[in-house]
Amino acid sequence: MTRIAGMAGNRGRNLLNIADRQPGGAELAVVLATSEDAPVLEAAAERGMPTEVVPLEDGMDRQEHEEAVLEALADYEFELVCLDGYMRILSDTFLSAVPTTLNVHPSLLPSFPGMDAWGDALEAGVSVTGCTVHVVTDATDDDGAVVETEVDAGPVVTQEPIPVYEGDDAESLKERVLYKGEFRAYPRAVQWFAEGAVDVDLEAGEVTVETDVATVGDEDHDGLPGRRLVSDDRADTLRYGENPHQDAAVYADYTTDEASVVHAEQLNEGAKALSYNNYNDADGALNLIKEFDEPAAAVIKHTNPAGCATADSLAEAYEKALSTDPMSAFGGIVALNRECDAETAEQIVDSFKEVVVAPGYSEAALEVLFEKDNLRVLDVGELGERTERFTEKPLVGGRLVQERDLQSISVDDLEVVTEREPTDEELESMVFAWQTLKHVKSNGILFADGTETVGIGMGQVSRVDAVRLAAMKADEHAEGKDAEGSVMASDAFFPFPDGIEEAAEAGIEAVVQPGGSVNDDDVIEAADEHGIAMAFTGQRSFRHD
Repeated sequence: MTRIAGMAGNRGRNLLNIADRQPGGAELAVVLATSEDAPVLEAAAERGMPTEVVPLEDGMDRQEHEEAVLEALADYEFELVCLDGYMRILSDTFLSAVPTTLNVHPSLLPSFPGMDAWGDALEAGVSVTGCTVHVVTDATDDDGAVVETEVDAGPVVTQEPIPVYEGDDAESLKERVLYKGEFRAYPRAVQWFAEGAVDVDLEAGEVTVETDVATVGDEDHDGLPGRRLVSDDRADTLRYGENPHQDAAVYADYTTDEASVVHAEQLNEGAKALSYNNYNDADGALNLIKEFDEPAAAVIKHTNPAGCATADSLAEAYEKALSTDPMSAFGGIVALNRECDAETAEQIVDSFKEVVVAPGYSEAALEVLFEKDNLRVLDVGELGERTERFTEKPLVGGRLVQERDLQSISVDDLEVVTEREPTDEELESMVFAWQTLKHVKSNGILFADGTETVGIGMGQVSRVDAVRLAAMKADEHAEGKDAEGSVMASDAFFPFPDGIEEAAEAGIEAVVQPGGSVNDDDVIEAADEHGIAMAFTGQRSFRHD
């Protein structure tokens, strides 16, 4: 456990934040102030932390004061000193007698090193400032006089950027730097020291942090960064979020090269702007049709596919996708991976759709689509490569970051595990179903015939229920097709044979699934009993968001 000697000038909010969070298991061994009226002392006492006061007495020079501080700290064990608004320049009298001493300064040093960093940043008109956690070094000469150029000049441990907004004053900027910058950077630095990840080389003026790097990659992974610094610009304020009582906006990353609904041009300018839900659904639809090289169409509702298909022509692909569940497609999002032609446009406007997304439109197609006042028409440009590596999910108090699920299988990747071998057509359908199922919320089951969806069961807490839902959708909602003779894909293994039993009752003749259950043998036996061909992918495809 790393123990800290905290030295504060007044409120000591950074020290209290560190005490409350205990980064890396570190804790405050003592809090010292120069005035018995400093609010930090009462707050520290309330937390059960020892406190000390070393007044700045008249006539006391720097060395005498530092010796008094050392005497006050002599009875405490600590491995790190943290300053917080401690308005005394420290010399080697103190620094050479204690472990590493850290300070946090409210700017991105070496910019704005003075006493009014916030005001200096505003006066300079910068758009970004921040804070710096650095090692404190001696800023005095041999006579004890302060060398201004040496103040706050110790090696940097970590920094945190903070935006400066139009209309900011020194007080608003000060609060943002504290709560959004210092409250992140200072505990981070303390944690690194507590974990023994920091090497301080004062002679070289350098700090090396072992953990502030990407995780080690391997042949399949490139590693994850030690920190995520994200800076997006608000592109638009939305009418509301998922519900009318929620404020919302869309932010844009203008460095993204990949085709994106955020950067798409809305061609029918008179139509209403995209809503929060429109953006979310359109993004899901676009990501789905990027899976396929053949002409592909998808209809998305509430971020789940209502139908998807590939075919020789775009119009045929859309017809097959829509016929999977035309009732659920009402008010949905359409995505195409080819330039939209007039024939496809005519089908799209046959029922109410919210948005259509495509890499271009013919003039004839636009004439048809523009007849629908409430249909937003997005041109994302050339689809190109999928270049964005990560996806993120904000959590209260943090965020999850993962690599995108860009897995792609071929027939050669499938391991047949049943007595009956799948036909060539079933193998082709397995690959199509698997690539589509990646975009279905888990627990997900998808029925496919050829390269078109037949029924989809999504978002169920029971895999058996997902099979039943897919069967119901296929038999009751699909037009011109049903579950009989279809291929079933499951995004995770079947823990018991009951899912296969339900599939057999629905008329499924082949199954593709990850495998890997302790009951795989029982599941395979159930498939063999029903004459169902089954192949394992060896990898699952959960989608929980």
